[in-house]
Amino acid sequence: MTNKKETGWNFDNSYARLPKSFFSRINPNPVSSPQMAILNGSLAASLGLDTEAQQSEDGLAVLAGNQVPEGASPLAQAYAGHQFGHFNMLGDGRAMLIGEQITPKGERVDIQLKGSGRTPYSRGGDGRAALGPMLREYIISEAMHALGIPTTRSLAVVTTGESIIRETELPGAILTRIAGSHLRVGTFQYVANWRPVEELRALADYTIKRHYPEIEGDENRYLSLLQEVIKRQAALITQWQLVGFIHGVMNTDNMTISGETIDYGPCAFMDAYDLATVFSSIDREGRYAYGNQPYIGGWNLARFAETLLPLLHEDQDEAVKIAQDAISDFNKIYQSHWLNGMRAKLGIVNEEKEDETLITDLLKIMQKSGADYTNTFRSLTLNHLEEAGLNGDPEFIQWHEKWQSRLSRQESKDIAIQLMRKSNPAVIPRNHKVEEALEAAVNQGDFKVMKKLLDVLSSPFAYSPEQDEYCKMPEPSARPYRTYCGT
Repeated sequence: MTNKKETGWNFDNSYARLPKSFFSRINPNPVSSPQMAILNGSLAASLGLDTEAQQSEDGLAVLAGNQVPEGASPLAQAYAGHQFGHFNMLGDGRAMLIGEQITPKGERVDIQLKGSGRTPYSRGGDGRAALGPMLREYIISEAMHALGIPTTRSLAVVTTGESIIRETELPGAILTRIAGSHLRVGTFQYVANWRPVEELRALADYTIKRHYPEIEGDENRYLSLLQEVIKRQAALITQWQLVGFIHGVMNTDNMTISGETIDYGPCAFMDAYDLATVFSSIDREGRYAYGNQPYIGGWNLARFAETLLPLLHEDQDEAVKIAQDAISDFNKIYQSHWLNGMRAKLGIVNEEKEDETLITDLLKIMQKSGADYTNTFRSLTLNHLEEAGLNGDPEFIQWHEKWQSRLSRQESKDIAIQLMRKSNPAVIPRNHKVEEALEAAVNQGDFKVMKKLLDVLSSPFAYSPEQDEYCKMPEPSARPYRTYCGT
């Protein structure tokens, strides 16, 4: 074991004290020759970790799953989930929760190794991960954090010195993921379907204590739990929509109870605005398209509500009514967040009843013309209308006059500009820039491109000249951009 005083590890493993059916204790699956690919120094410091120690032989051994740090309690979590609408028993098939780090600020976060090898839930898989997808999660999750969107984060990626076989032979890697917790809708589905109600109550009580302690004294704390998760997910999905982020695989096992974005598989950011945008190679029917994300969020929350029925009321019919009433609020909460968020993107600081029409009219023009989502709002913010690609469009010109008239009814134009600068990122992880970074890192061992990209993405609202190159759209291609789960 490594010495926690030297490395900064400070574990207290509350999840391991839950019923044993919730997880399987596992031992590390050693790899041959781990090497540090990238370490998130600022995140490490905030967790109370010694960055130099993490890069030592012992530190690498922990991040590779070769060694258990003092105080850790490695386990794989059991959960279930609706995958593309079909219910399955799942679990951590290639991940290991090594423990919960208590940070210098007293916060509790999960430390998980992703790609760490086989577990009892691997279902025939090898439990390993390739370097490219792990670096991709690192880039996107850190970009989401910089955008102010709740997310799991990436502490490190280490290469394993071993190859894994997918369609081809690929270099193996392990990602160290940081999360408020890995409690999922699917965790509740597993317990509700296959465990007694006493264990469901234990899971709900644990969740409340860990994430929503303010509701512990509520008359019906399980209804309050449902309501709080609905609020957090409505706010989260709104933030995805406002920046054009497409998760790609919104299965119930990929929806957290904490309200964090998790599991960056076939995710990507939209270039041209289109509600039907899908990047995932496996989403052939568009279930998880950009425009469907709010609806799927509501569907997933309905599945969460179903798991809580035995706790909501002893009478089944009354429990169903309570749950339905709570779920019916999701669309109203989401729509309110979205409308306020879109107002901010247009510099609108107060409310008028015509605002929604003004917003939807712009989006219709953008969809019709194939305008770039991020750059349209960037050009409006900077008043560089020629960069939007819409300047000669009569419909856009007419819309722009209405927008300017709307802004003129506010107290100050400066306030509108300041609001837009805070609400419209100048840069996002452009798909072609992400691929460029991954190509250099995976195929050439050159991480400079990735580190430069991460640096630019760390200040998405800076509007600096250094970002200009990263704002450009990709060259036209005959083939649509496709992403893959990386499993």
